[in-house]
Amino acid sequence: MYQFNEEEQMILSMVDDICTDIIMPRAQEIDIQDEFPWDIHQVLAEQGIFSLCFAEEYGGAGVGLHCWLKMMEKIAAVSCAVSMMIANVSLGSAPVVLFGNEEQKQKVLPELASGEAQIAFGLTEPNAGSDIGGITTTAVKKGDKYVINGNKVFITSGSVSKYFSIFAKVIGEDGSRKLSCFLAEKDMPGLVIGRNEEKMGLHGSVTTQLFFENLEVPESAIIGQIGDGYKIVFQSLNKGRLNNGAQATGLVQAALKDATIYAKGRVQFGNPISEFQAIQFMIADMEIGLQTCHLMLDNAATLFEQKSPDLMKYASATKVVCSDMANKATADAVQIFGGYGYCKEYPVERYFRDSKIFPIFEGSNQIQRGIIAKAVYKEYNE
Repeated sequence: MYQFNEEEQMILSMVDDICTDIIMPRAQEIDIQDEFPWDIHQVLAEQGIFSLCFAEEYGGAGVGLHCWLKMMEKIAAVSCAVSMMIANVSLGSAPVVLFGNEEQKQKVLPELASGEAQIAFGLTEPNAGSDIGGITTTAVKKGDKYVINGNKVFITSGSVSKYFSIFAKVIGEDGSRKLSCFLAEKDMPGLVIGRNEEKMGLHGSVTTQLFFENLEVPESAIIGQIGDGYKIVFQSLNKGRLNNGAQATGLVQAALKDATIYAKGRVQFGNPISEFQAIQFMIADMEIGLQTCHLMLDNAATLFEQKSPDLMKYASATKVVCSDMANKATADAVQIFGGYGYCKEYPVERYFRDSKIFPIFEGSNQIQRGIIAKAVYKEYNE
């Protein structure tokens, strides 16, 4: 497995301190209040956490993906809501990082690296979740501008973001519809921020509706080229799915730790329940799952940095395994805690609620399995 260098170890040690001293004491309150935790955001900005996502020429620290994912895992283990505000900067900025021109990068990335701004990934619509082809948001060229109409749902950090990577189908004079990506800003006339959703979990991570009512953006707002939309989506989501896997792995780690400590202290029938085989098997399965998640994340991160043509298959497989394991581990942790696991006195019920989103967003696990199957079919097409 990848070995962290001295600088990376120092970064991860700093993250451990932030988790223990700053995030953990606020985690339950963030969940209860269900509001974006600006105080935590400020601390992360001051400590340079957002900068880890970007190259040095844009004010970033330029760390590798292995270090980034381990950081995501550590933060998610104490608060998935906080980890989402960081993961969202990575995903929302991916179109600009991967396909943006230098002017766009210089405009947006330094602000994101410093924590001065958030950016949202504007893809999902009411009838276009896994089916990207179902996107109905349109962009029509009008002089030297594009006029965008439509709406988006389930946009992470939508109501707190300054910038937006918006996907829309450009309608050509010949009637063609080419999926494209545009960079928009919050204060542009025609960009309307809708309600924040009330969710089962991820309380403190805001999830927002967006509406575009004759939103005018200049030609300079096009990210990449007209028609690059699918390419931008798929390449952006490859890293997004690894972020997803790392956060889910953090939940597995948290569930394992809390369940083990509780089982060793909880006495029934005159013995700690940790001595009962039924409990031992659940703990063992969590540990097996955690090791599997770590190995898959490590391999996928290596393939990402090598720009492997097989990355999509491995990113999808990693997302599936880690998110499914998070569901199982958190459910087992609640079971081990018994009645207490169903109460908010212990954080395992929060882990359980938070875990449910991971097999759903950034491409459902059913869609991921389809991607994996198609990749396998190509390997055995003879």
